[in-house]
Amino acid sequence: MSSLLWNLIYLFRQTPWDSGVTPPELRAVVEDDHVQPGRALDLGCGTGTNVIYLAQHGFDVVGVDISSRAIVAARRRIERADLGRHAHVYAGDVTRLDVLPAPGPFDLALDIGCLHVLDALRRERYADALANRIKPGGLYLLYAFGPRVQFGRKMGIAPEETEQLFAPVFKLLRVAHGYDRGGVGSAWYTFQMSNGAVES
Repeated sequence: MSSLLWNLIYLFRQTPWDSGVTPPELRAVVEDDHVQPGRALDLGCGTGTNVIYLAQHGFDVVGVDISSRAIVAARRRIERADLGRHAHVYAGDVTRLDVLPAPGPFDLALDIGCLHVLDALRRERYADALANRIKPGGLYLLYAFGPRVQFGRKMGIAPEETEQLFAPVFKLLRVAHGYDRGGVGSAWYTFQMSNGAVES
């Protein structure tokens, strides 16, 4: 979908995913010391909830989102939280991470609901862009829902497609299957760059 459409979605506040709550899956990784504070990347960062959370837990964080309206809101929240030295957000394309002012490399990347709205070609570009920005041994957390029709178009990605997309350079450490608010299948994935020290 275009940046204009996403801006309209944020303008009319049709954003049930923008709960303002950091999900327990991310909290567990950070607070149980699965990853040490370093550099983090939030793909599809929205209004900055998880950017702020990570910055508060010692990370230097970069967020990117296609919606400039969401980014304006995120910058306001970051400023109010006095985290401007450690949290930076940009309006941009998640498949073009090389043009970010702070392109990495990153110790941790997360995507809570961005990949599954991209078409097949853009998913491949996304995976390539991400692989070039994660440090060896770095973690990538992904939440994605399964195939569905939304906004009149096919969205979502099946678990086997997800694993295949990242298999060349990432090792799948774990996957937790569930259901989203509409009862559609979803999953949390934890990947690690396979050219680093991989967890057992």
